[in-house]
Amino acid sequence: MNPTFLLGGDLPINRIGYGAMRLTGQPGNFGPYADWEGGKALLRRAVELGVNFIDTAHPYGGGWNEKLIGEALAPYEPGVVVATKGGVEKPTPDNIYPDGSPANLRRRVEESAKLLQVERIDLYQLHRPDPNVPFAESIGALAELRSEGKIRHIGLSNVTLAQVEEARRIVPIASVQNRYNHDEREDDAVLDYCTQHDIAYLPWGPLAAKPMEQGTPLASADGAIADLAKASGLTNTQAALQWLLNRAPNVVVIPGTTSIQHLEENLRIN
Repeated sequence: MNPTFLLGGDLPINRIGYGAMRLTGQPGNFGPYADWEGGKALLRRAVELGVNFIDTAHPYGGGWNEKLIGEALAPYEPGVVVATKGGVEKPTPDNIYPDGSPANLRRRVEESAKLLQVERIDLYQLHRPDPNVPFAESIGALAELRSEGKIRHIGLSNVTLAQVEEARRIVPIASVQNRYNHDEREDDAVLDYCTQHDIAYLPWGPLAAKPMEQGTPLASADGAIADLAKASGLTNTQAALQWLLNRAPNVVVIPGTTSIQHLEENLRIN
């Protein structure tokens, strides 16, 4: 297994990254992270252990997630890549709606750059297509921001194969972030397309049950993942991540945790 992937053709990233949503992005911890200094310590420890790809989004805590990352890591170690997202507004945990308008995307790109303390965002992802805005219009806005030097690479999230193809006719696409795990493989066609075209594939929900609101998470399952874990001497969580990494060479996993112990455990499979 190749431990790295060349994001956008020019940014080498380790294929085990860190998804920061759990720090400030969920209903129970929306807003400033309760253990602000502990969150900064976790992020710094991740970088110390070789994590050089961190995924966040403006809706994760209404900008607080990005602010935490900026305070913890700026000025960034050479090679550290931070990806964020826009196109979804989440002013409160129970008020979520898409806004892929060019004006909003520009506003969020500029705000995210300030919070992350960067002049140019390495990877900016459209969080979700807005049904009220033509998809090409949203992508065109990101392409314009890229040409202005405010974004280095553009990514997509929660998209169909047709939308990936449409976006690539407008601007190069460096990543796709869709829901995918051992038990939920409905996105196989998108993943295979990304593999063929050297596009990073970032599976969200790597340990989740199906459906999302019910069932047993893969990390504690008694089925195939548990069997894989026993056969390989890994924990269930490690086995689920390992399966994804073995699925295709362009898969970059971004497990989230609020525990340094779990962070270190996840990185032992690399």
